[in-house]
Amino acid sequence: MGLMDRIRGEFIDIIEWTDDGRDTIVWRFPRYGNEIKMGARLVVRESQVAVFVNEGRLADVYQPGTYTLSTQNMPVLSTLKGWKHGFESPFKAEVYFVTTRQFTDFKWGTQNPVILRDAEFGMVRVRAFGTFAAQVVDAAALLRELVGTDPQFRTEEVGEHLRQLIVSKLGSALGASGVPLLDLAARQDGIGQQLAKALTLELSATGIAIPRFYIENISVPPEVEAAIDTRSRMAITGNLDDYAKLQAADAIPLAAANPGTGGDALGLGVGMALGQRIVQSTSGAAAAAVPPPLPAAPRWFIAVGGQQQGPYDESALAGQVTAGNLTRTTLVWRSGQAAWQPADQVPELASLLADVPPPLPPQG
Repeated sequence: MGLMDRIRGEFIDIIEWTDDGRDTIVWRFPRYGNEIKMGARLVVRESQVAVFVNEGRLADVYQPGTYTLSTQNMPVLSTLKGWKHGFESPFKAEVYFVTTRQFTDFKWGTQNPVILRDAEFGMVRVRAFGTFAAQVVDAAALLRELVGTDPQFRTEEVGEHLRQLIVSKLGSALGASGVPLLDLAARQDGIGQQLAKALTLELSATGIAIPRFYIENISVPPEVEAAIDTRSRMAITGNLDDYAKLQAADAIPLAAANPGTGGDALGLGVGMALGQRIVQSTSGAAAAAVPPPLPAAPRWFIAVGGQQQGPYDESALAGQVTAGNLTRTTLVWRSGQAAWQPADQVPELASLLADVPPPLPPQG
């Protein structure tokens, strides 16, 4: 610093910061040992906050606006310095400008999978990635907890800390959401809002909030994806038998694409499986067309000369009628009757006895 610069900068008259970058969160005004003139102008632009620090202690905080510094608008610093009303001498103090706009270029991702317990798939390893926004909501807390005496605090200095915190909270947030694995994609926005609130609460002591949190993708291991695909295919086919047919059909182009020994064997196996399916299908159809067996013909017993004879089917009974052993008065019985009955009282035998004359009337 040259002599003329020292003379020109003996007293600081204007304190301001024009942010020419997009990654600076805190910037310390370069005082270079010069003193701030009482009555100097402080310019705090929109999305900025100015914080005065005296000998390592936080003093006054200024919101956006233009200020003429005096003991009236520096109450904390006046108390720390022990100034009396109307103090006009130059003074020394550190001035930090803190950006309060949202920083939206933060990215996050799970370096290692997060293990979740799902009702359908059991223990599942999940990976996720996305973006989030961070914003300073308490400049004094940020200076106390994270910045310290850093003259230029950038997003890269806090980004890794935020990412580690996100990953530590992701598993508990997904588990607490109670969302099934198959529904996570549809509920990403809601889960992101829950995480934003949880992270803001966790970071409240540092003066940082997470106003927006986005989950761009949630992925599972390949074997879980395969299980989901299989379940979807089974739902489409409707039942296990149809699914087996679908698998056999899917294997045909694979066999055709591998004409070597392995492909031939696969093709033979698929052909046999399909043949069995066709035979089973046609056999089932043929079986469905065959009527059930005819009911068994009734078996009859007759009483001849006080002796039980039989059993006879209807054709055999016709022979007994011809032989004269079965007449209208002959007692007969078959399964289902409560007792023996004369043949002419059984409707089923009426056709057999149609040509048998009744007994002769008594001769007198």
